[in-house]
Amino acid sequence: MHKRMLVALFVATLAIGPASAQDNERGGVRTETQERVRGGGLTYDLIWNLVGLLGLLGLLGLHTQHDEDSYHPAPIE
Repeated sequence: MHKRMLVALFVATLAIGPASAQDNERGGVRTETQERVRGGGLTYDLIWNLVGLLGLLGLLGLHTQHDEDSYHPAPIE
């Protein structure tokens, strides 16, 4: 019984097929991402990557340092 169920699940998996075997031209309309990749736009992508990097570097300024040099800051004065 266990082997029959395992074989049935294996056959069902084969019948569904991998997603990569499907056609990427669904209706002939390209998505916005496909258009960006196809069009190149290296300088435009570079500008946005630099803006994102600048934003991530800006987040480092939010990191606060401890007022004292001990391993754990003491809440009691």
